[in-house]
Amino acid sequence: MAARPADPYPVNLPPGAEPFAFGRDADVYALPDGRVLRRYRNGHPVRDEAEYMRHVAKYDYPVPAVYEVDGADMVLERLTGPTLGEAATAGELSPTELGELHADLHRRLQEIPAPSGADGLVVVHGDLHPLNVILTADGPKVIDWRNAEEGPATFDVAMTAIIFAQVALDPSFAELSDHLREALAAYLANTIDPSPSLPAALDARSNNVTLTPDELALLPAQEELIRSHLTR
Repeated sequence: MAARPADPYPVNLPPGAEPFAFGRDADVYALPDGRVLRRYRNGHPVRDEAEYMRHVAKYDYPVPAVYEVDGADMVLERLTGPTLGEAATAGELSPTELGELHADLHRRLQEIPAPSGADGLVVVHGDLHPLNVILTADGPKVIDWRNAEEGPATFDVAMTAIIFAQVALDPSFAELSDHLREALAAYLANTIDPSPSLPAALDARSNNVTLTPDELALLPAQEELIRSHLTR
């Protein structure tokens, strides 16, 4: 496990509290009463993220409940269960099941109107991939809505396809390559055609500051793999 970055934003937590989970830019701390504190290390405000979560929750979309928001901190319902990525790696989900489940999560999200009510726009998660879905006893729940915005449904599908293709092609995930290739095929076969938004999604991905040079170098091959499924 990678070393956790230094924590420059102390909050009102018990002395010596340590996160039980952390990602590229946020830490998650356990709180009493089945809640967690998710906090961005760089102070990124969570208000918009929380509002999107609350919006989709009104339409029964599976997200953790949001209890409190304060600056870079968000208190959320604690979810118990593996991520879809962990479940797939453990052999608990077939590649087809993984792809179809993601397609269903997108279908449900595409049925939710954008908060602004603008025609042709929906809520775009922007980072919906197997590590951002927790498989709870009540079914899958989608986490990490930092990139949420209003946009065309095809953009969200294109972004997920790009992330699937990245893992399928990245040598550091060689043991998952065949699994993710099959999952990508199942995903694209069961969702809308992302072609109209694929160039924009690739451009957005190329400007993602959390990606390494090696990850960025895979983008042309990711596009080729995605398009190979769309032309069949």
